[in-house]
Amino acid sequence: MSGGVAPTPLTTEKPILRLTHGLLSFHNINAVALTIILAFSGMIGAQDLAFVLLSFFYMFFIAKFAFPTLSKASVDPPIFADHGKILNIYVSIGAIIGLVLPVAYMLHGVLEGDKEGIKAAAPHVFLLASQVFMESVTFSGGFSLPVRVFVPVVYNSMRMSAILEWVKSEFMKVNEGEFGSEKRLLFGRVLAMVNMVFWGFNLFGFLLPVYLPKAFKKYYASSDESKDS
Repeated sequence: MSGGVAPTPLTTEKPILRLTHGLLSFHNINAVALTIILAFSGMIGAQDLAFVLLSFFYMFFIAKFAFPTLSKASVDPPIFADHGKILNIYVSIGAIIGLVLPVAYMLHGVLEGDKEGIKAAAPHVFLLASQVFMESVTFSGGFSLPVRVFVPVVYNSMRMSAILEWVKSEFMKVNEGEFGSEKRLLFGRVLAMVNMVFWGFNLFGFLLPVYLPKAFKKYYASSDESKDS
């Protein structure tokens, strides 16, 4: 028993979308609440619900059989130790673009009666909120670097499809009165496109070519050191 306090992380590295440490942090509780609300809203497809559930169990599977933690006593050095401030800014921008603004857009849609806009944005928000919680689990639980990389990579990949559908839905709107004001229509299209560009870059410009190779290189280097010692 931990007395309700999340275990101390085995690393000081910032995850891709994690704003504070600990499973019971304010941001993580909000992420879980948002995930649960959307899951029971009827706006999330069965494939997204199944993906979150299966990825959770698969994460523990690969942590046990493929990429176990090499040493419980050691602390993994941060991958981007020299770029902490830049990464923090990048994480904050991602949180605003990916969660804060879409949630505000959905709440505004309730007032405007834009059911289609809410439904289109919901899968992306659901998956991103789930990702925030999953990343907190991997960091607070002391999972190995490859497992910690697994979460943002697979979730970002899954969300690209959800964002694409969101973009299509926004640009298919033609009746201004039915989907809210003209400003809302414009904001929804811009927000969907900004998310497409940002998360596309995050996946293809950062996670896959930079974060993933560095994480595996550091993991296997630590593995070789453990064998030699």
